[in-house]
Amino acid sequence: MRAAAGVPDRGGKASGHEAADDGNDVDTGNGTMITNRIGRGLALAAVALLCGASPAPAKDTLTLGMAVEPTGLDPTISAPVAIREVTWGNLYEGLTTLDKDGRIQPLLATSWTVSPDGLTYTFKLRPGVRFHNGTPFDSSIVKFSLDRARAPDSTNAQKQFFAPIGSIETPDPMTAVIRLKQQAGLFLYHLAWGDAVMLDPKTVGTNKTDPIGTGPFKFKAWQRGDRVELARNDDYWDKGVPKLAAVTFRFIGDAQAQAAALRAGDIDGFPNFTAPELFGEFQKDARFATVVGATPRKLVAGLNNSKPPLDDARVRRAMMQAIDRKAIIDGAFSGYGTPIGSHFAPTDPGYVDLTGVLPYDPAKARQLLAEAGHGDGFTVTMKCPQMSYTTRSCEIMQAMLSEVGITLNIVPSEFPAKWIDEVFVKYDYDVTIIDHAEPMDIDIYARPAYYFRYRNAAFDDLVAKADKLADEAGRSKLYGEAQKILADEVPALYLMDLPRLNIWDAKLQGLWPNEPISQMYVRDASWAQ
Repeated sequence: MRAAAGVPDRGGKASGHEAADDGNDVDTGNGTMITNRIGRGLALAAVALLCGASPAPAKDTLTLGMAVEPTGLDPTISAPVAIREVTWGNLYEGLTTLDKDGRIQPLLATSWTVSPDGLTYTFKLRPGVRFHNGTPFDSSIVKFSLDRARAPDSTNAQKQFFAPIGSIETPDPMTAVIRLKQQAGLFLYHLAWGDAVMLDPKTVGTNKTDPIGTGPFKFKAWQRGDRVELARNDDYWDKGVPKLAAVTFRFIGDAQAQAAALRAGDIDGFPNFTAPELFGEFQKDARFATVVGATPRKLVAGLNNSKPPLDDARVRRAMMQAIDRKAIIDGAFSGYGTPIGSHFAPTDPGYVDLTGVLPYDPAKARQLLAEAGHGDGFTVTMKCPQMSYTTRSCEIMQAMLSEVGITLNIVPSEFPAKWIDEVFVKYDYDVTIIDHAEPMDIDIYARPAYYFRYRNAAFDDLVAKADKLADEAGRSKLYGEAQKILADEVPALYLMDLPRLNIWDAKLQGLWPNEPISQMYVRDASWAQ
């Protein structure tokens, strides 16, 4: 915009022509006399005032996009990862937490000691902490929250984490003593998960829709199908945190719509962007920061091991050898991702690369099918969650399996509600596909009620022994042996470790590029000045 006559430009120099200053009064014709000099002085004073005005306040709100809407806002009663992404570290907090590198850190417990036999954990609690409704946090809250998580009627998705607990004592308000029935090497680690957050007993009945925690943000509103809004907790125990006044999570499942919202500025960022084919475009746009982060998300095609012919390991091996993992990575995720051969992520301690156990080999796959009595092939149905990368993966697998005589009928399944009901709860499926987002979750194959319906006593024994070990090297060795069993018996088809494709405004700082645990962690987020 061109500067008006007589008005200084941004450099302070006048542009255009100034009216002559002859010092004479001018009659306006309506009885008012104005001096040119005075008029010009007032104009310059006004401009100076404008130029010297305080800068606009820094932005203190944030809107992030998410591909999946949570089914509720209480991470202690239901499994979907989206619940934890919104709530973990933002609304709710646990005794311990994980930092951006996955290391255990104190949170609502400031310190702890462990007895020499590994069975007694004594936690010193953080003073001055209150829930969003004013309820004080103390040892009675610890006892209530963990007793509830391990209760017989608990629906906690990680209930087994709390099974080793024998009793919880509260010698004083700021001390909690947890006595275990057996050693649990990952006990402190699991206390950092969203499933182990502290809850006010008065609000557990309503946390699903009106969450109350101790976190840096308070729940403000949930517009179903569109967004969850959070507001700063001005009474947060860590003064000066958070820097943001408000955070909104927008739910945008369609990949093209995600990209459009970013370009239009409707959202400030999209961690876990689900359109990898468009990621390169944003890498060329200086308005955005683009980061390929690491995750423990394992994309696997789950098999119902209780249903023929999938109850035959030879059939499962044949299916695995009919799958070209690289082709799925290229076709479904534009080349981003790492092939895996078992249910462990490269970021997990003790990871073993087992992709060579059952490599892509269609001829071998047909031979195995013939040995299992299915030389003419067979037909199975695949429940496919309606997300872009899972849909593409299903279609690629369908084509590959058809080459060895296996007909894969794809049935779309709305995620999360319908898929969880059909697959996770009712086991009403043959084949499915999902990314398992939790780190070091190989123990799910030892759970009798888990949707794979897989049973192996040797595997169960290895996992049970590993869970009791505090020594990481010893635990990793056992987990390595467990990975080898899964790679050989293939209770699921192991495809790839998903990357975290992050796109956000270049001025935004404090978000985690990696995903040591499922999170949209905004506690430390802020805008550069």
